[in-house]
Amino acid sequence: MELKNMLALAARTGRHMQRYNIFGHRQVVGCIPYRYRSRGGASMVDEEDIEVLVITAQRKGKGVMFPKGGWEIDESIEEAALRETVEEAGVVGDVEHKLGKWSFNSKNRETFYEGHMFPLLVKEQLEFWPEKDIRQRIWISVREARRVCEYWWMKEALELLVNRLTSASPPKTEVVSLARAAANVALIANA
Repeated sequence: MELKNMLALAARTGRHMQRYNIFGHRQVVGCIPYRYRSRGGASMVDEEDIEVLVITAQRKGKGVMFPKGGWEIDESIEEAALRETVEEAGVVGDVEHKLGKWSFNSKNRETFYEGHMFPLLVKEQLEFWPEKDIRQRIWISVREARRVCEYWWMKEALELLVNRLTSASPPKTEVVSLARAAANVALIANA
């Protein structure tokens, strides 16, 4: 079995390795997976050239979002962002320079979270991934993502991504090793 398909065997669960900030807020990380539509030789990218990948919530009828989840103590922030994206959306690619950090309330409004979002230029979609049976992944336009994304802070991250991609300067890329991400998932699966 190929290494990237081994990655899809088990998702991390539980919060015993979860990171919290100095205020006791759970730290979550995520990615906005994106790809380019055929540009036909255009030198500048505009919004219509970009597609983003959203996923459905675990519970049906609860909207769509970008992949995100807990940042754990044994991984870098970029590794956590890639791991969560592989687990929830089944895509692999290059994690780019962080879009930002947000503070937001939990769904039940009782807890604050600290969220970090990264762009992920998708290089490959996996056939199998840990949450394949509980989530759908859907490629949509930026315009549609603005309309359907469940969280305000993810919409702000999307705007930052679009501004970055449509400006003249190329994004910085933090290449996270797929082998390292697979090793982390394998450690948890064997624990």
